[in-house]
Amino acid sequence: MPHSTPHPTTQPTPDPTPDPTPDPAPAASPLSPSTSATPPTSATPSPARFLVLRSGERRPGRAPLPPGLAVKARTSDTEGRLAILENQLHVDIPPHIHHHADEFVYVLEGEMEVDFNGATHRLTPGMCVLLPHGVPHALRNASQPPARCLQISSPGGWDAFMEDMFEAGPVTMKDGHPDLDRLNALGAPYGMEYRTRNQNGRQHRT
Repeated sequence: MPHSTPHPTTQPTPDPTPDPTPDPAPAASPLSPSTSATPPTSATPSPARFLVLRSGERRPGRAPLPPGLAVKARTSDTEGRLAILENQLHVDIPPHIHHHADEFVYVLEGEMEVDFNGATHRLTPGMCVLLPHGVPHALRNASQPPARCLQISSPGGWDAFMEDMFEAGPVTMKDGHPDLDRLNALGAPYGMEYRTRNQNGRQHRT
C-alpha cells in the first residue's frame, strides 16, 4: 500500500521591523505665505468665528483698499477655505490665471463682461459665473455707474494679494497700462499670473 509523504509545515514570515523614521512633512502650498491649499479642519466648531457685517461694512485689514473694494470675509476668517470681496469695477481686470483658486462672480448692480476660453460673456444683475482655476480670464465694466459684484475665491488668499498690491503702490507703467512684471512678482506667492490680451487669445461674444 503506498505511503503518503507529509508536506513540510510553512512557517509565517515575521513582518519587517517598522522604520522608526517618520514620513517627511508635506511641502507647503505656494498659495500664500500663510494659507495652505488644504485648509485646516477645526477640532471643534468655534462660535467665535461668527461674523455679522452691516451694509457698507468691511473686514479690517493690514492695508487700506480703495473705496470700491471691500473685504467681507478674510482668508483668516474662514481658516483658509475662501475669501469674499465686494468689488465695484472702476478699473478693468486684465487677463490672468488663478493657478490654485476657483473664482465665483455674482453681479449685484450694473453690467460687466467676462472673457473666458475665447468667448466674451455679458453679465447683468443676478447673473453669475464660475471661473475654474488654471484657465485665463478677464473682467471689465460695461455700464455707468460701474458694475458692482461679489467675488468669492476658494481657497482663499485673494484678499491678501489685494493688500500686497495696494501696499506696493501704483502698479501701472508710464503709458497707463498695468505693469505685468510687477503684478506677477506680487501675485506669485498666491498662484496669480497676469497675461497680455494677445496671450489670452481671440474672443468671440455670446
